[in-house]
Amino acid sequence: MVPKFVREVIESVAFAAREDKRIDKRSGVSQRLSITCMENVISNAERRALRNKEALVVPRIGDVYAAMPAITGKLELEYEGELKGADNIAREIIRTAVGKVFSRHLSQADLQPVIQWFEMGGELKLPEIASAKEEMAALRGIQGLLEHVAALGASASDAPLAAAAGEFILEGLWAQKRISRSEERGYHADRPKPTEQREPPGRPPRRPYN
Repeated sequence: MVPKFVREVIESVAFAAREDKRIDKRSGVSQRLSITCMENVISNAERRALRNKEALVVPRIGDVYAAMPAITGKLELEYEGELKGADNIAREIIRTAVGKVFSRHLSQADLQPVIQWFEMGGELKLPEIASAKEEMAALRGIQGLLEHVAALGASASDAPLAAAAGEFILEGLWAQKRISRSEERGYHADRPKPTEQREPPGRPPRRPYN
């Protein structure tokens, strides 16, 4: 079962690739990009389901990133794109696609409680191989997150689909730069930079020692 929002992301990947100036327009983007990407996404989800002995196979956004070789293999890059690297270009294209689909479904959603959870120090790393049950246990810890899975056609009682929807929401917030994500820490908030120490008004600036 491929969630609608995952299908839309895969379709948007092809459109985003065609619009990217770093992609060679003379060679174009292969029409099989979406088909090959979908096949790889489903295959990756099937491996996870088998590993976790789950009867229902539900792809997640993480599976789209796992299918990057299927994307890079269908792209011809301009010089600028070659300098950036095919993998980096593919990641940016997926991020753009996620952002567009996220806006389509959740532009009116009040996700500030979710963002605040991260701003208060919350962090969440979702392993690609985590079962739906394990992922739901982690997502339930984020205030207000699962309240919005219904906008994506999911129910909190349907763990495989709700886990995919919850992960998509977090990825959408990252795509729109409302939270951060890194390989080491997973999803988190940007830490504010320490402010420079300023001298009190009226006092001349200190001279550095030689």
